[in-house]
Amino acid sequence: MTVKLADGRSMPRIGLGTWPMNDEEARQAVAHGISLGYRLIDTAAAYGNEKGVGAGIAQAGVPREELFVTTKLRGSHHGYDAALRGCEESLGRLGLDYVDLYLIHWPMPDRDLYAETWRAFVRLREQGLARSIGVSNFTPEHIERVVAETGVRPVVNQVEMHPGFSQRELRAWHAEHDIVTESWSPLARAGRLLDDPVVAGLAAAHGRTPAQVVLRWHTQLGAVPIPKSSDPERMRQNFEVFDFSLSPDDMARMDSLDGSGRTGGDPDTNVEL
Repeated sequence: MTVKLADGRSMPRIGLGTWPMNDEEARQAVAHGISLGYRLIDTAAAYGNEKGVGAGIAQAGVPREELFVTTKLRGSHHGYDAALRGCEESLGRLGLDYVDLYLIHWPMPDRDLYAETWRAFVRLREQGLARSIGVSNFTPEHIERVVAETGVRPVVNQVEMHPGFSQRELRAWHAEHDIVTESWSPLARAGRLLDDPVVAGLAAAHGRTPAQVVLRWHTQLGAVPIPKSSDPERMRQNFEVFDFSLSPDDMARMDSLDGSGRTGGDPDTNVEL
């Protein structure tokens, strides 16, 4: 199952997140995840586990062209030259010649370098070091600025999204501008929504786990969730969300959970990563 990006490339509809794994945990999880069928692997320079992710990819032995590897530029590498260097360093740690998707991890508006950084991303795409380029934790205002200055629109915006913080307005804006919404923390921090009576009730009704119900909600909204797990059984369960559906009434019940707000950083503040 894939979603078509605005640049014509295809991206898997669910991925494996790796925050906050260390290198060894990431190696094991990525290798096992690929064996289960995961093809989208998500990491970041700031996670400190790119070497482990790369080792897991190498261990899995799957042809490179079958994988969709994402990493992100850390805040200390904002700026044109620094961003070019940051990509080279990430590729070195991953042991890869290119990444499928490269994201600016946070806009960090206080530093006011994200537009200059985006120009470097355009260059990296031209060089083939990043097949697709996008952003993470950007607001529409941040995206409009980079488009105004470069003429290039991100194909993905990876943001915090879960039933308690459904990002309804941002998702609608993304849809208008042909940007795929990718969900980090899709189950909310510490899976705090999994014990909610609504989620538990739907899980019982469908004979599924609460996490599967939440992840199915993401995919039916058109978002791409990247749940993190290092537990082999939960990894398997999280991947198996395409053989059942939530009804319109089920989706409405899930939407009723919106309102608890974000649990991670705020894009409008200077988050250093």
